[in-house]
Amino acid sequence: MPAADEFLRSVRPMQSDTAAVPAFEDLQQAAEWFAVLQAGAVSDADRSRWQSWLATGPRQRAAWQRVETISGEFTGLANLPARRVLEQRGAASANRRRSVLRALALVPVAGLAGWTVSRQVAWRGWVAAHRTGTGERREIVLADGSRLWLNTATALDVEFSATLRRIVLHRGEVLVTSGHDEASPARPLVVDVPQGRLTALGTRFAVRHEDDGAVRLAVFEGAVASQPSGGGDSLTLVAGQQARLFADHVEEPEPLAGYGDDWTRGVLVADGMRLGDFIAELARYRPGYLGCAPEVADMRIVGAYPLADTERILSALQSTLPVRVRRPMPWWTVVEAAHGAAKR
Repeated sequence: MPAADEFLRSVRPMQSDTAAVPAFEDLQQAAEWFAVLQAGAVSDADRSRWQSWLATGPRQRAAWQRVETISGEFTGLANLPARRVLEQRGAASANRRRSVLRALALVPVAGLAGWTVSRQVAWRGWVAAHRTGTGERREIVLADGSRLWLNTATALDVEFSATLRRIVLHRGEVLVTSGHDEASPARPLVVDVPQGRLTALGTRFAVRHEDDGAVRLAVFEGAVASQPSGGGDSLTLVAGQQARLFADHVEEPEPLAGYGDDWTRGVLVADGMRLGDFIAELARYRPGYLGCAPEVADMRIVGAYPLADTERILSALQSTLPVRVRRPMPWWTVVEAAHGAAKR
């Protein structure tokens, strides 16, 4: 195993991995403002109200950055509304333009700055040797016979040396079935993430990056040793256990209930799952934003849903639950209570 400083140099944590996920209400407000700024004519009053809302606090700025990041994946930098606001009305006076720029400068994550930071964070995943797009899944077989299943929006590199079999998971989720290394039986198989190192002990396990900066380890067969990159105590998980890994510690193991590998077969299984959790999971398999309103998040859902057609899944939800699917923009989808429906 390399020294701690070498390990930290090879897999550095990414700043946005630990960023808080914006609240549902803040995201909806940001999306509404985005739609206003996307309209053909934006009034001075609307522009002023948008700037006031954006300067309210970090929650609003984080939500705006999230909306711009999603929109950039669809429309490109040239169409981002913050840029269009700055470029509108080219005949306006230089003083007025400078005042707009000063207003936006007070909001560090808005506009192009937010776009640039998000792209810098994503760079490592873009250049990885093995990648999947949103909604895509792929299996690869390594030289030692180990099998990797890459889930949606995953990026990783594989580095084999004379002393180590190393998988570097930059983003997403991977299911690993370790092979028997006949060439060098003593050569360990590890998965490295910014939060630490996971060492396979003859096993089948999954590793997944989560939105709050943690990495989830789930062990289906054998055992896996987890070591935080910041020097916290190591912990070995056995079959039937899962735990979350942070840079300074590993949380206490929990049963595998609710976490499975059905996605390798292209299925999302819900057995009494909260609708909010179901929508959060489904969102990983489709481009754009998919959110669940708090008033329906605690509804329960049962079924096996083919991931190849997420639109069909959303239609099925409207047929079986008192919810509706609303799309204020083509790439922004919200599941909320149907008109007059009571929460259940």
